[in-house]
Amino acid sequence: MMSPLRGIGSQSLQPRRHEAADEPDAPPADWRAGLPVIAGERVTLRELQFSDAPTLYAEFTTPEARRFMWAPPPNVVAFERFIEWTHRERADGKYICYGVVPEGKREAWGIFELRQLQPGFVRGELGFIMASSLWGTGAFIESAHLLLDFAFDTVNVHRVEARASVDNDRSNAALKKLGARQEGTLKEAFWRDDHFVDQYLWAVLDTDWRTANGRGQTKASA
Repeated sequence: MMSPLRGIGSQSLQPRRHEAADEPDAPPADWRAGLPVIAGERVTLRELQFSDAPTLYAEFTTPEARRFMWAPPPNVVAFERFIEWTHRERADGKYICYGVVPEGKREAWGIFELRQLQPGFVRGELGFIMASSLWGTGAFIESAHLLLDFAFDTVNVHRVEARASVDNDRSNAALKKLGARQEGTLKEAFWRDDHFVDQYLWAVLDTDWRTANGRGQTKASA
């Protein structure tokens, strides 16, 4: 899976701002007060809760999960601090982090994040990680569709980018299946163990997403 959990102590990108006259409208303020619950058939997306920390720690520190992600918080307390950080960043309108709750479960077994890359959330970076027990179950595709619908229709994101290591076959195949386009290779963009690895850059535009999903071109009103 790809690499969320970069928030604590990481440097966010500082892209050049538009001129004031061209600044996009700010995203609706309601999601900043708390993320809405989004229910699917296999999974429910909801904001992370402190009670998720033990499960996330157990699932994200396995060798399978760690291979393609940044180093996770080192213990349950550190995961709780990460969850607290996600709430603060969401309140500031800079970061969206959903827990993935599979059908029949109460805790989150995965994370989908969207990080602001440009003021007004014009551009965002997608990250995700799922417990290995959910791989191949369809939980990823459903979660990704729910998150991207929310990003494009509610937050009014125009472009969503994603990165995946070139040897992460599962994530690259999943992004292609979502309809994202591979735009290039980022040389030595990810540090793994004791060396750098290349990543593919993927992107999907709001217009392409709506066309592919038969939803027309009109954004939902704020």
